[in-house]
Amino acid sequence: MAKNHGNQIRNDEVYEELRDQGASKEKAARIANAQANPSQNPSKKGGESSPYEEWTKDELYKRAQEIDIEGRSDMDKGELIKALRNH
Repeated sequence: MAKNHGNQIRNDEVYEELRDQGASKEKAARIANAQANPSQNPSKKGGESSPYEEWTKDELYKRAQEIDIEGRSDMDKGELIKALRNH
């Protein structure tokens, strides 16, 4: 049985499953809350964007800047990919 995380988490079962799979608390909360909101209609599969490995370092940096990943200016391409995936 899923633990009750209070008002912050709208779908405790999805949150727990994502955390068990290694998702960060923030990412698990975003997905769980989106799935509990019928107006958002999230899917299980991601969008049509190409894999990060196909992006240039500048594109990765701009995306990291958009979501405010700390330390991005000192990261190489591999580190940017890892930070974006773990955000």
